Amino acid sequence: MPSRHGARRARRLPSRAPGRVPRGLRAFAVLTALTLAFVPACTHSSPPAHASPSPSPGGAAITPQQYQPGAASPPPTLPGDWLTYHHDATRSGDVPDVPPPSRLARSWSAALDGAVYGQPLVVRGLVVAATENDSVYALDRSSGRVVWRTRLGTPAPLSSLPCGDIDPLGITSTPVYEPTTGLVFVVAELAGGRHLLAGIDPVDGTVRVRREVEPPRGTAADHQQRGALTAYDGRILVAFGGLEGDCGDYVGAVVSAAATGAGPLLSYAVPTARQGGIWAPGGPVLTAGAGGRPAVMTSVGNGAAVGGAYDGSDSVVALDPKTLTRTDVFAPSTWAADNAHDLDLGSLTPAVVGRYLLAVGKSGTGYTLDAARLGGVGGQVAQASLCNAPGAFGATAVVGSTVFLPCADGLVRVDVDAAGSARPGWRLALAAAGSPVVGGGAVWVADYAKGVLYALDPATGRALTSAGTGTLPHFASPVLTGGQVLLGTETGVLAFGGA
Repeated sequence: MPSRHGARRARRLPSRAPGRVPRGLRAFAVLTALTLAFVPACTHSSPPAHASPSPSPGGAAITPQQYQPGAASPPPTLPGDWLTYHHDATRSGDVPDVPPPSRLARSWSAALDGAVYGQPLVVRGLVVAATENDSVYALDRSSGRVVWRTRLGTPAPLSSLPCGDIDPLGITSTPVYEPTTGLVFVVAELAGGRHLLAGIDPVDGTVRVRREVEPPRGTAADHQQRGALTAYDGRILVAFGGLEGDCGDYVGAVVSAAATGAGPLLSYAVPTARQGGIWAPGGPVLTAGAGGRPAVMTSVGNGAAVGGAYDGSDSVVALDPKTLTRTDVFAPSTWAADNAHDLDLGSLTPAVVGRYLLAVGKSGTGYTLDAARLGGVGGQVAQASLCNAPGAFGATAVVGSTVFLPCADGLVRVDVDAAGSARPGWRLALAAAGSPVVGGGAVWVADYAKGVLYALDPATGRALTSAGTGTLPHFASPVLTGGQVLLGTETGVLAFGGA
């Protein structure tokens, strides 16, 4: 089976493994207005004092807690903050107001208590990073000094899980800042295979919300929470897939919880007998779907069916963000063979390219979809061969009609025309391409197998500058903030100057 979730040591994927809105991204403008219009204007805020709240034992019961912020609104966020995976709700990875790249130099290195698989956030100038040891840290952005640390519990040792390749298994996904509460949310896997949703005050690390979130079907311990969290309309969206090895009883799902911690959970489960994981690192994507209404788009992995009736797997699924009911679906006409040979679409987060989505999976075939009408089985607008085997993994970066696509063996520029045809351009060979972002007139990408961070000319793919990083987790993706580049590593967080 493919290496889907990232090993403790970065390695080449085996052959069976794995400030402006860009013109044309009208869907992004719609979502920005819907999700961020209520965030107050930005003002300066001083870093908080050090605090280290007491951890909760990994075996303790998780009691739902309702967060009541009172009359005060959350403090404002700041220019340069990075509040969600790939900077925005569409996961564009296109970052405004970043200076052009110069010679990269390491600014600081923060050794934390575990690997940082998700992107660090930047909230009111503080770097917030979550580790596989179920800890959340706030770091001073200029020095890497620990401002506070919160331990959420004891992570699950690999020996206690039916399969997998992260040891221990704690917080793997990228957190999200939720603007109505002003909290940073993470999902921590605890000993016993339970999943804790925690809302943390970024000022001092106090845990304001704690509740268990579990997928609606299958065995909780057989699921892994890998996709980035998404905030929408006062709720947190959480995607679930399986462990590396596709073992046990898991069924891909999206779960929605109120950011206050109160009320029932909502959920969607892939209608397959088993598997169908929703695990791509970018997590649920928010964009405009049918009728211009907000929609949650997710990519789905291989399911149990290899013939007969279609089972909802190997797909791109549109969900209503308020109810999580499925409103649309696309699957390749080859879905049965894809399921049989582990060549599904679940390995890459869908890319929002204007009115289109670009979906690429382990076969390397790219499918252009009309976001307003995904088309069902075989309903693509166009398709093209974009990646060599074993396909595409992680998440893309999108600027206008150009997509920077992380294939397993390198980064590819893809241009999508007005009719939806996707045409590959330059290709940069890498041992293992991480998920790229764009800013300052450069494409930033990590080769996580060799431990190198690159800034590339977006027109030619030529390296403008590079720097060594040491060992990185699978699908590592940089964060651009002001003149810095931040990167989660197997031991903590690195910061570079020169961006």
